[in-house]
Amino acid sequence: MTDLELCFAPATELRQKIDAREVSIVELTELFYRRIQALNPRLNAYLARCPDQALAAARQAQDRILKGEPVGPLHGIPISIKDLELTRGITSTLGSAVFRDRVPDIDSAVVERVRQAGAIILGKTNTPEFGQSGTTENKLGDACRNPWNPECTSGGSSGGAAAALAAGLCTLATGSDGGGSIRIPASFSGVFGIKPSQGRVPRYGGYGLPASNQLSQSGPMSRTVADSALLLQVLAGPDPRDPTSLREAPDDYLQNLKGGVKGWRIAWSPDFGYAGVDPEVLRVTQQAARVFEELGASVEETDLKIDDPFPAFFDIFATGAYTSYGHLLEQHGDDFTHYVRSTLEHAAGLTAADLSRALLRTDQLRRQMEIFFDQYDLLLSPTMAVTAFPIGQRPSVIGGREVNPFWGYLPFTFPINMSGQTASSVPCGFSAEGMPIGLHIVGPRGFEAGVLRASAAFEQARPWAQYRPAVS
Repeated sequence: MTDLELCFAPATELRQKIDAREVSIVELTELFYRRIQALNPRLNAYLARCPDQALAAARQAQDRILKGEPVGPLHGIPISIKDLELTRGITSTLGSAVFRDRVPDIDSAVVERVRQAGAIILGKTNTPEFGQSGTTENKLGDACRNPWNPECTSGGSSGGAAAALAAGLCTLATGSDGGGSIRIPASFSGVFGIKPSQGRVPRYGGYGLPASNQLSQSGPMSRTVADSALLLQVLAGPDPRDPTSLREAPDDYLQNLKGGVKGWRIAWSPDFGYAGVDPEVLRVTQQAARVFEELGASVEETDLKIDDPFPAFFDIFATGAYTSYGHLLEQHGDDFTHYVRSTLEHAAGLTAADLSRALLRTDQLRRQMEIFFDQYDLLLSPTMAVTAFPIGQRPSVIGGREVNPFWGYLPFTFPINMSGQTASSVPCGFSAEGMPIGLHIVGPRGFEAGVLRASAAFEQARPWAQYRPAVS
């Protein structure tokens, strides 16, 4: 394999070659650092790199292979970690200038599991401050840029993870999703990502004061569905330190990838009953939804109507942020980005009754979606209302409708965080300008195996891994 082929090879394939001693883990790690050095200045996908640690780990990993010792499922695979996860001995900023120089002495639960599985951590990927934006800009440096068009956003808050994957700067990536933060950049950057059901992946470990986790889930991002299934198998499962983690053992995601969707009943919604959507995005995603008919499923346009849930979502989202970081406002307020400051100030003005009403609205939406999935195996929609837009130019009109620039472009993602369900974004086509478009595949709570299986069936019918962006 050429160097370029190695950098874009699936993790499932690299694992086989590493075990067969056809690929050196040390040389593979060095190759990725050369690519990061060459391309990261154009993309700003990584906030921190750790070559000394990574190469030391690579040498140890290679030694285990040569000695024939037992190895983990990610042994030797180069991975990036979103900089909302604490990493022992590696700068962990949370995208915030307040934590610019912090180097923790613990790993988050996600990083613990990645290390135990044998992956080689290349560095920390860019994220908006505290993950509180659907695009990736902060006060630590330049915005994260989209490899398909560096003038455009890669999305957020896992924007650095998506950009690194799309450009071949890692093989696997961890992301997290509290309102769409895996699915937004996956759609904008032409990669795959899945938000697990609420509680499937433990969220222990982070800066700030502990807050109730109503919305956020860590999860995998990759260039193929099988790679995300492999990584989710490592990440998923209960942890006693996270009281919200699901207690049951996860399914065997890789084993369940095959089998297709023949006979499944699938719903299609163009707008969730309230969203403005770009006509081109709607056309491409609607055509993609029809692929499932070719695969033997029935696809029905549904009359699903969700009353705009953003006010309730934002009250919960902001309250969690204020619980964790509000105490820093007085001393560090000038160091915060404008969006973090406005979020914290919004939360400071809320009452207990406001939060109670928001939680009630969340319960209502969860029950609405539970009843909806009594009739259907999956729900399809566009992942995003638009394709990636120029940095700093969020749309205020979409599909002829005025929208709030802060969230109007992501109307399909945050409701699924409120309902606690699982959902993926699969690359399904391109705009006339060559920007990726994602199809949103939503399943009932606990149905990660089904969402991955449907994603894999779509991937086999309409492959996407052969497409590479301009900056790669």
